[in-house]
Amino acid sequence: MITRFGGPEGLEIQSVPEAVPAEGQASIRVAAGGLNFADVLTLQGGYPGVPKPPLIAGREFSGIEESSGKHVMGYTQWAAFAERTNARAELLWPMPKDWSFEKGAAFPVNFFTAYLAYWKAGLVGKTTGARVLIHAAAGGVGSAAVQIGKILGVEIYGTSSSDDKLEKIKALGLQHGINYKQQDYEEAIKQLTNGEGVDAVFEMLGGEHTTRSIRCLREFGRVIVYGSATGQKGTVDPRILYARGTSVHGLWLTQLANNRAVMEAAWKDLSEWLEVGHLDPVIGEIFPFARAGEAYARMQEGKNYGKLVIQIP
Repeated sequence: MITRFGGPEGLEIQSVPEAVPAEGQASIRVAAGGLNFADVLTLQGGYPGVPKPPLIAGREFSGIEESSGKHVMGYTQWAAFAERTNARAELLWPMPKDWSFEKGAAFPVNFFTAYLAYWKAGLVGKTTGARVLIHAAAGGVGSAAVQIGKILGVEIYGTSSSDDKLEKIKALGLQHGINYKQQDYEEAIKQLTNGEGVDAVFEMLGGEHTTRSIRCLREFGRVIVYGSATGQKGTVDPRILYARGTSVHGLWLTQLANNRAVMEAAWKDLSEWLEVGHLDPVIGEIFPFARAGEAYARMQEGKNYGKLVIQIP
């Protein structure tokens, strides 16, 4: 439960009455939950539309659908980190047979967000010669975007805070790693692309990085903004877009999850890639339920590699 807005000290394990599934919802006995930066923002009270505490935390989970006994992974706006949760049937997807529940809980938010970033960038099914810069390439969404970019055949550039993380992500398909603590990523992109720039930047930092990411684009390139990990609002002077005909696009999974056609089209491709083993969530660390606060702290500090997963007993 989120008992009050603030830091991890506002999280408590509590017993609450079980919610009755609404029409169109399925009841899931939860086995694991995936932690996202949106969950940290929710805990801080900074996520759009968050109800006042107390509320059950979590938006991503895996478990057993009670009506069918099937192993599923799913997405819901709140209340995923509980022994039972209810979710819309269209936002439940079958887990690959050989996957653990922890791996299933690490899939929905990261891989749908990453796929939809490519879709918003106009690169699904049209990737000849395309270049993409992925910020935080070693994070949950970043590592998913690297895997999908490899499938799509794009040339992948990625930033991270350490050479060790970049080496791990190169094994997934990253071609050009940029340690932003050692090298300015704008200058690195200029050097690596001979001054041309990239076709898309997946940007979740906020603040000055939205404008800086625009400067990394080549003609008609797009910045896809899906977060603000720095906690700072992006400020963009639209005149910077004129010279190369570039653009900035927002991506919010909370909203897109309500668009059944978009989600079904994304799942069609994702499920096909899952069947042939081309997608594999990167799990950095697994936390028992009682240590959920530590997972939130790790995410808030930006020290995670890949996905942080919470086991639900």
